[in-house]
Amino acid sequence: MKEKIHHGRNVKRFREMMGIKQEVLAFELGEDWSQKKISLLEQKEEIEEELLRQVAEILKVPVEAIKNFNEEKAVNIISNSFTSHDNATGLIYNHNPTFNPIDKLIESLEENKRLYERLLESEREKVEIMKKMLEK
Repeated sequence: MKEKIHHGRNVKRFREMMGIKQEVLAFELGEDWSQKKISLLEQKEEIEEELLRQVAEILKVPVEAIKNFNEEKAVNIISNSFTSHDNATGLIYNHNPTFNPIDKLIESLEENKRLYERLLESEREKVEIMKKMLEK
């Protein structure tokens, strides 16, 4: 038996995730709409296809996302991803870098010093060339 998805609840979830207030959604739907009407819409288990399409467009989500989103399944997927021990999630942050940050800082300072010395040498060469030109 196919599980019934509550369209109105999903509209509310997506609206909240997007940070859109009921008043704003009502305004975008047109002058026939109000905050109260949006509240009632979000209580409907099933929303007409055309209205669902308009709401999805305003929320910038696919209609199928509203029709098929199941919070319980999403929570289970997320929960399983974080409790997985097979390192397949890619969400693991390495708190122990393989380099010493102080060593990297010293390397950077040494590189800056070498660059400065090359720049200084170049300026000295220019001064010598100018001196020779003035002597002629």
